[in-house]
Amino acid sequence: MSEVLLDDVDAPRAVRGRSLWEDARRRLVRNPSAVVSLYVVAILVLIAIFGPMLWVHPIDAIYPDRVAIGPTFAHLHLLGTDTEGRDLVARTMFGLRISLLVGVAATVVALTIGVAYGAVAGFFGGVVDDVMMRIVDVLYAIPFIFFVIVLMTVINTPDPFVKLMLIFMAIGAVEWLTMARIVRGQTIALRNKEFVEAAQAAGARPMEIVFRHIVPNVLGPVVVFATLNIPVIILSESFLSFIGLGVQEPLTSLGRLISDGAGQMINAPWMLITPAIVMLITLLALNFLGDGLRDALDPKDR
Repeated sequence: MSEVLLDDVDAPRAVRGRSLWEDARRRLVRNPSAVVSLYVVAILVLIAIFGPMLWVHPIDAIYPDRVAIGPTFAHLHLLGTDTEGRDLVARTMFGLRISLLVGVAATVVALTIGVAYGAVAGFFGGVVDDVMMRIVDVLYAIPFIFFVIVLMTVINTPDPFVKLMLIFMAIGAVEWLTMARIVRGQTIALRNKEFVEAAQAAGARPMEIVFRHIVPNVLGPVVVFATLNIPVIILSESFLSFIGLGVQEPLTSLGRLISDGAGQMINAPWMLITPAIVMLITLLALNFLGDGLRDALDPKDR
């Protein structure tokens, strides 16, 4: 009988588990609409970043002899020109850049304020929670457009870049209210969990527990909200630009281009159709991606 040495026996391999994010990635990959939307968003972002720099016409170049001409291969005005003789391809790509920038920047502002505010209110509870959430209720009662008008009137500046920063602040200062409520609800559900009690037993300070243990565990809903919030903010900025309170010249956005095109809908319909289609594609892709992330991060909600 042959003897089997222990050294000849292979040691059992440790089973490598999958994290929540790995499971979410696998579910997201199996969602065709979300994957296609992800590629569309990536393409739009690349166009917005590099398109204006690579296109043959600068965004501010004015051609007096090519005012409001339709789409043509002559001089490579593939989408035509506007009423000032500027190329619409360049203007649309730059407008897409500003719209995405507003959406992302205002979402970052909303998440930064809303996550911290909601986590603190939900963790401490009691009087602190009541006071903090009543403040949110009062701010909810203030009309968004009224807040923007007051902000733009108080800080009246001709600098278009300063006005762009004001738009970030105005939209972000309103959108964080919903995020605070979402994070508060998630925090209330987590504050009595075992890992929080273990951190308290280890002597961790309350704010350390909030930001080192609670906040990382609410990132799933936060990511979903951020993805779904970007198209909402783009629409808000478009509305402000449409009524003249948004992005100012020489900057432009999809909303500003749609506003300009609406005035020329009969004589130059391409000025309205082009930015409207780009905005439609952008909003649809972001919404489908947000829905896919929601299903991937929390499949029980499907």
